[in-house]
Amino acid sequence: MHEPALQEQPARTHRVAVLAALSLLMAVLGLALAPAAGAAPPPDDSTEQVLGNDVSWPQCRKTLPADPAFGIVGVNNGLANTTNPCLGEQLRWAQAIGVNPTGQPSVALYVNTANPGHAGSWWPVSNDYPVGRSVPNPYGTCKDQDVGEACAYMYGYAKAFDDAYVRGITDPQDYLWWLDVEIGNSWSADRTSNRAALEGMTAFFHSIQADVGIYSSSYQWRQIVGPVAGSSNLYGLPTWLAGALSVSGAEANCSRQPLTPGGDVALTQFVAHGFDYDYPCSSAPDEVPGPHADG
Repeated sequence: MHEPALQEQPARTHRVAVLAALSLLMAVLGLALAPAAGAAPPPDDSTEQVLGNDVSWPQCRKTLPADPAFGIVGVNNGLANTTNPCLGEQLRWAQAIGVNPTGQPSVALYVNTANPGHAGSWWPVSNDYPVGRSVPNPYGTCKDQDVGEACAYMYGYAKAFDDAYVRGITDPQDYLWWLDVEIGNSWSADRTSNRAALEGMTAFFHSIQADVGIYSSSYQWRQIVGPVAGSSNLYGLPTWLAGALSVSGAEANCSRQPLTPGGDVALTQFVAHGFDYDYPCSSAPDEVPGPHADG
């Protein structure tokens, strides 16, 4: 009399199949919900209130972080001779920041930098910029076909002038301008020439009484610029240091060496939730007084 058992077999097989399917579903969900290996943990409540964000063209038409302590907006569209198509919108986002307990400027700007030589769409041929306005040049006279320090200095000066007066910035003298120095842009193999381009940018911003800082990682800075002497106007500028993978790493990076002697690490950066977060290392990114190669 085994028929009852034979009749129960399909029901038991069905239950086993259901349990197997549920186990597989839970495993798939567990994989889907688990954080990616190596992903940066989100900022917690104790740090989020002092964190800022930097945004630019990659964040165009995206919902930007709500209530950052401060905002840093990219002026360019990835290259030194372009304009961020969402600059106005992103400036309004930063200007709406209400509470900033950090001492950092509530709104700052960053600009792409480069030293492309004749590979760029424009290269200076004199010490005039704009046309008819002579610029004091500590490296001498820029001449046609010259890709050395004198013309690199003028290139940087001209790009900073355009950033301030052509891209749509109102009252450029009121901002802290961060120079974004990355290997993704065009650079000369001559680090002295690259440094001259950044000195030209710094000279222009100083000429309108604006503050200047440097954004890079230690590795990229060494590759592009290298050591900075005390006679350079880059000496003593505040550092915004890239390269951290988490908020704890960003905090730890505050104790690293600044990009230029005489300065300090004012900000560090890490990535979370698809956005750049910025950790303030000190109450304010004041520049250390030093000689300017402004002429």
